[in-house]
Amino acid sequence: MTGIRFDGVSVAYGGNVVLDSLDLTVEPGEVMALLGPSGSGKTTALRAVAGFVTPASGRVFIGGRDVTALPPHRRGIGMVVQQYALFPHLRVADNVAFGLRAQKAPRAEIPGRVAEALEMTGMAAYARRHPRELSGGQQQRVAIARALAIRPGVLLLDEPLSALDAQLRSGMLTELARLHRELPEVSILYVTHDQVEALTLADRIAVMDRARLRDCGTPRDLYRRPRTEFTASFVGNANLLPVQVGSGYVSFGGTSLAVATDEAAVGASATLCVRPHLVGLGDGPNALRGRISEVQWRGSTHRLYVDVAGHAVKADVRELRTTPALGDEVTLHFASEDAVLLAAGVTGGG
Repeated sequence: MTGIRFDGVSVAYGGNVVLDSLDLTVEPGEVMALLGPSGSGKTTALRAVAGFVTPASGRVFIGGRDVTALPPHRRGIGMVVQQYALFPHLRVADNVAFGLRAQKAPRAEIPGRVAEALEMTGMAAYARRHPRELSGGQQQRVAIARALAIRPGVLLLDEPLSALDAQLRSGMLTELARLHRELPEVSILYVTHDQVEALTLADRIAVMDRARLRDCGTPRDLYRRPRTEFTASFVGNANLLPVQVGSGYVSFGGTSLAVATDEAAVGASATLCVRPHLVGLGDGPNALRGRISEVQWRGSTHRLYVDVAGHAVKADVRELRTTPALGDEVTLHFASEDAVLLAAGVTGGG
């Protein structure tokens, strides 16, 4: 079984640091999502594992072996990128066989390995077609089959679904989750800026920003108990409210709210994180009065934006029979256990 380890990996282009001292371990058989905005360093980290960029400092290990100086074809990896990168003149089966031939696999083994990979990705019936005869989702399945055919210990996925429409993306997420269950020995590094993809597929999520690792944990932990404001805002959606800390309460806009606090933080400024779907409409604990500034219908829910003490508080409530009008005064509430107190100004660590 094969894992990945970044040991102080930095990458720079022309003096511009694009990945800064990354320390991160992907356990054998684990799906690790690298999540972050454009320019955060996540794709650079993946390319360092693939061997397409050379670290300025630090080492990359695959399966305990230092591969920093090895060329890509000797690293035992499969890779899928967002633009498929299929050869248009080759049929599906020949595209999938390409990596096997490049690795000089025994000729007699290639047809069986190709058939196995196509069956695994649901593309066995399309082996004789050319890429131009396939939909975008089908082409991406072929690209995944090509990566799997070489039986890699590590699978690198670089924004593999970003070129697909919403419906295809949802279907491919299901297929990728199924593949992970069928290939429990393969370590997967999955680069994305899409929160849903990361939350759906990953065993753990590494949150990247401005070339550095800011946070790392399970999707549930990062969503329910984020450590930093950046994590709270980037993993899911969040209300981030500036508060003053008291003993067993915080003060927001002149209102006292009962939340768990640390006695050592009493008197300090902090940020209160509450997820919009945990904010209710109407009377309840930790009530906040404000006026509706915007209403968005989202199918099964309404997103309400309520101006409370000059701050827009978001609440996702079930579809309302009567929609509040702009300017209406309403009461929002949330349970103490649904709030997380973050130290003010803490945006992430190295």
